[in-house]
Amino acid sequence: MPDLDLAKAMETARRAAEAASAASLAHFHRGVRVERKPDRTPVTQADRDSEAAILAVVRAAFPDHGFLGEETGAHAGAAETRWIVDPLDGTKGFTRGRGFWGALVALEHEGRIVAGAMALPALGETYWAAKGLGAWMRTGEAGTPLRLQVSKIADWADATLSFGEPHVLFRPPMLERLAGLVLSAQTARCYGDLAGCALVLQGKAEAWVEAGVQIWDIAPLQILIEEAGGTFTDLEGKPTHASGSCIASNGAVHEHVLRALAGK
Repeated sequence: MPDLDLAKAMETARRAAEAASAASLAHFHRGVRVERKPDRTPVTQADRDSEAAILAVVRAAFPDHGFLGEETGAHAGAAETRWIVDPLDGTKGFTRGRGFWGALVALEHEGRIVAGAMALPALGETYWAAKGLGAWMRTGEAGTPLRLQVSKIADWADATLSFGEPHVLFRPPMLERLAGLVLSAQTARCYGDLAGCALVLQGKAEAWVEAGVQIWDIAPLQILIEEAGGTFTDLEGKPTHASGSCIASNGAVHEHVLRALAGK
């Protein structure tokens, strides 16, 4: 990848996520008015301000790159290299004063995610990664970056399962298959949105399952998980961020989760 500075891309992704955090926290502390998009999903001025903050950081560093944002759609730029952004994943929780929400920023080059970042502003956490450069986390603005490493637990009976939106996953036949995984694991958690994946990145869960989402909801999570030593695929086992579903795991339990969700 000689024409793409991955260290710069990783730094840009991190700074973009931090800029979005600052923009969204300002609204979080004083409250926001919730509007409805045509598809009935919520949106706030915090979503818009956060996307504007991300776009400003990205454009300053890489003015020629393409950009796809949940709120503003596609922007002109290089066809083979684009940033994919959800400025505030977890808007519903954000509007209710909960903490499991934040920005998702990914750089896609020639169809593959090569750098990305995410943030949980209410918790003071920022995560970032790039191909071959590791996955990192920092708590607070002055915290020391910590290199992330997924857990080494391989026995599902000792594992923790994290999963996403119940309205999608809790439908037959997925409901029965997911229930089997939940009941056979040591514990299960449903924190929702990007916070569920954060558990795997920190080695506090062995697998995270999500489905029924858009490309910007999971794009940076692929590079974060892979650079932390884990495995990221869709529910069919394809290593893609574009299917609207994913299994993010420590790798050791990945095949077990894939087979269970396939009904095998």
